[in-house]
Amino acid sequence: MRVTFLGTGSAMPTGERFQTGILLEQGGDKLLVDCGSGALQGLARTPAGYEGIDGVLLTHHHLDHVADLLPLLKARWLAGSGEVTVAGPSGTTDLVDDMLSVHDYLAEKVAVTTRDIDATTEFEIGGFAGRAAETRHSMPCLAYRLTPAGSVPGPTDQPTVGYSGDTEAFPELLDFFDGTAVLAHDCSFPDGIDVSNHPTPAELGDALAESDAELGRVYLIHLYPHTDGEHDAMLSSIADRYDGDVRIADDGLTLDIG
Repeated sequence: MRVTFLGTGSAMPTGERFQTGILLEQGGDKLLVDCGSGALQGLARTPAGYEGIDGVLLTHHHLDHVADLLPLLKARWLAGSGEVTVAGPSGTTDLVDDMLSVHDYLAEKVAVTTRDIDATTEFEIGGFAGRAAETRHSMPCLAYRLTPAGSVPGPTDQPTVGYSGDTEAFPELLDFFDGTAVLAHDCSFPDGIDVSNHPTPAELGDALAESDAELGRVYLIHLYPHTDGEHDAMLSSIADRYDGDVRIADDGLTLDIG
């Protein structure tokens, strides 16, 4: 499985990081997870391109996770691409319908199906099998663990990727990611910032240490401008609490998971 970080930034642009978007590829299957501003440009820089996406999976509906969804659908229509499925938490179907109603000339031109999912059932999208868990955020948000379709999306020998979505850090959510080779986790702000709905490094490190999950490598994403110049301190803060492999993700980083 190949993982490409298209966007590792937040709702506040820095000029160096696009908003959230992660591309998963396995064989000929290609899944986009979240579609913030810049994800479309990020896709255009990959061999997959926006034309090759089989599905779009949303964690939640904040603008920095969905801003490029309508531009993506229009670009695919102009490129003559086939149908794409967009799935996410409750309200995703309404979200897409509302977006298309604003530019109603697109409604009959784009080839899109939509699906709402929840944290109670396993699902498949874009060639990947997934499970979801609820996070702690300011609006309903789902975390995901994803494996190639046809495999079991739990702890197995299959390559498994976890993505926290936007959330505070807590051990029960990290337990959900047990067995993942790569976990992309929200770490929006450095220590010393009074923030809710997102974790600081100290909070994430404490939750990682308290969890019983066995994790391969953790990548910090959803980085606000406040983290600029603080990366070493952030990693040190986590390392003081958790002895696993934790790194900062950058736009364009590509990983091959065996």
